[in-house]
Amino acid sequence: MLRKARFKTQRRLGVELPGLGKSGALERRPYPPGESGNKRKKYSDYALRLEEKQKLRYHYVLKERQLRRFIRNAKTGKSSHWVNKLISLLEKRLDNVIFRLGFAPSIPAARQLITHGHVLVEGKKVDIPSFVLKENQAVSIKQKSLKNQIVLQGLQSPRLDMPDYLRKEEKQGQIIGIVQAQPNVEHIPFAFNTGLFTEYYAARKA
Repeated sequence: MLRKARFKTQRRLGVELPGLGKSGALERRPYPPGESGNKRKKYSDYALRLEEKQKLRYHYVLKERQLRRFIRNAKTGKSSHWVNKLISLLEKRLDNVIFRLGFAPSIPAARQLITHGHVLVEGKKVDIPSFVLKENQAVSIKQKSLKNQIVLQGLQSPRLDMPDYLRKEEKQGQIIGIVQAQPNVEHIPFAFNTGLFTEYYAARKA
């Protein structure tokens, strides 16, 4: 998704989605494309619920079928708090963890690092962006990849503060990120209405 398209997406949803990269999507025109600042469209209940779903999908850069698969996984078992489980899975995706650790300026950029073989999990190369990390697993960037422009940009200007479910430590001159706890809905880095989101899926089969 190109920068212009990313900005339009955020304007349409009325919220900045950090996963898409550079901030400023709503600074000059904090209203949807095709509308003026003085007059906003009225949204139906369905449209409001749909927006919450779209926020998740676009922030985490997921296709519809990918999000549905994660929702099905989150709904397995006896837990009634499936949204918390869903967010935990999404936040622990390797591409998101690389982004949240500040190794990349956006999730698409993190995905590029992963698919090009620059990322290690427990010291072994993992090139699958959707790989879901487990608690206490360690993530790092290959030593020779630390001069990669994506990594340098991420480390110099992190898009977000690092969340408390992650920590960084240095071992033998290498920066390592560790998943130290389970993330939940409180770690979503944008305004998100869980009630509207669950209502959207209440009468649907993921």
